[in-house]
Amino acid sequence: MAVAQQGDLILLISKDRKVFQVVLKTGTRVQTHQGTIMHDDLIGQPLGRMVQSHLGRDFLVLPPSTHDLIREAERTTQIMFPKDIGYLLLRLNVHPGVRVIEAGTGSGGLMIALAQAVQGHGEVYSYERRADIQQVARANLARLGLERFVTLKLKDIAEGFDEADVDALFIDVRDPWSYLPQCHAALTGGGFFGAILPTINQVAHLLDDLPRYGFAAMEVEELLLRPYKAVAARLRPMDRMVAHTGYLVFARKMVGQINEEWFVPVHGRDRAAARGDMDDYW
Repeated sequence: MAVAQQGDLILLISKDRKVFQVVLKTGTRVQTHQGTIMHDDLIGQPLGRMVQSHLGRDFLVLPPSTHDLIREAERTTQIMFPKDIGYLLLRLNVHPGVRVIEAGTGSGGLMIALAQAVQGHGEVYSYERRADIQQVARANLARLGLERFVTLKLKDIAEGFDEADVDALFIDVRDPWSYLPQCHAALTGGGFFGAILPTINQVAHLLDDLPRYGFAAMEVEELLLRPYKAVAARLRPMDRMVAHTGYLVFARKMVGQINEEWFVPVHGRDRAAARGDMDDYW
């Protein structure tokens, strides 16, 4: 049975779905819109139960998921959505022991997920130009106890990355094509490259430049997530949804000479044509 301990990060969720992240500390209380809850009433008690505030209002006591940690993290910049982050971890093959670079720390939403994914002998190297933004990310890491898995770098990536032969690299900046030589130099052969961009014209620019700097196997994807009202009597889609977050671009680092014909649109009797896809770009 999971029991809440001093120093643990937990979630308190009210009936109206307000979420409170709480780091448990003896003698402390959490103030909510539906009353006060003493930390001492939570420490040493099972998770997954219901407690009441001093006003008699019910709250669920739960351990947080990575999704919760990212959604509730302190932020000064827009963070990536969990739906994109989860898929990104799979596409970049991020797992325990992997070394991965993140370019553009921001408030640290992706960094949190990367740090949890590489735990063991892995390492995340996160680059940011602005000290004030990096400080927010550092605080988020410290609150979750993930500092030992992340090396924060205050550096302009135009100067290059300090690491070499990393397994994966993700870049979240306005003009990623400007840093492709630096990305190529940092990755191992066959390494995983990823980027997120908000507009089609930016994606087109990046796709045009990736082959010139030694990348192949390019793919572009967009993920849409439609939530539902989880009420059995009136189960239906939510009235609103996030229609667009960003386009995900993936590629692989190549070494040696690349045949330029590989990047020419394919036509004719091949597998792409058999699928009905007459313009299959890699």
